[in-house]
Amino acid sequence: MPAYSTQELMIIAAAREIRDGEVVFVGMRLPITAFGVARLTHAPNAVGLFECGLARHAPAQDMLYTMSDPPNQLGAAWATGLTQVMGILQGGWVHAGFIGGAEIDRFGNINTSYIGGAEKPTVKLPGSGGAADIAAMSHRLLAIMNHEPHRLVERVGYVTSPGGLAGGGARRAAGLRRGGVAAVITDRAILRPHGPQGELHLASFHPGHAPEEVREKTGWSLRTIPGATETPPPTAEEMAALHAIDREGFWR
Repeated sequence: MPAYSTQELMIIAAAREIRDGEVVFVGMRLPITAFGVARLTHAPNAVGLFECGLARHAPAQDMLYTMSDPPNQLGAAWATGLTQVMGILQGGWVHAGFIGGAEIDRFGNINTSYIGGAEKPTVKLPGSGGAADIAAMSHRLLAIMNHEPHRLVERVGYVTSPGGLAGGGARRAAGLRRGGVAAVITDRAILRPHGPQGELHLASFHPGHAPEEVREKTGWSLRTIPGATETPPPTAEEMAALHAIDREGFWR
């Protein structure tokens, strides 16, 4: 058995996507912890933006369950409002943004609105929040979700947050000058866009999960980036940082 959980690997894989000095729109749940891990390891100069109106240079000193918890407000570099942080996003200052979703398709479009289409949905989901803005205006989009055929679909039933739209130059043709999905981090693998259409391909598969299994759990004919390898396991430094951020093991 590995000395880490699947959830821990997902958090650390997400943290690795954050580069030093970047402004990151953190998002809810696992990205909150991933930002802290990145700051304590390879990205000590990253800045975290939170949709509730907070900006931080350093991880919160106490446990966070949501982005609005008092420990996230205490010691924040900036405590402002939604309009101000979304203005930073619109101004093109956000390098990376994290979101999740119920469905994502082969071009990185994300659905958090309706399962079964908007006309007669079988399930009504929470909707966009700030996710559509993050997907449209950050320099690159990072998605985190479980890897199941009903989540990774050939075409989402509703585009809440735009990825590559129909692929190729469709995103730019729609007026979205920046961004698009850069990585999809799942509990089985990491997918990245590849080729002229920007279709998501298998970039790495997590330890214990073979490429064949990943393809079987994907709702389209998943292709592999040349040279795809196993996702590197967490290092001792990364695990120590994760345990320092998530002291109670809530997110792990």
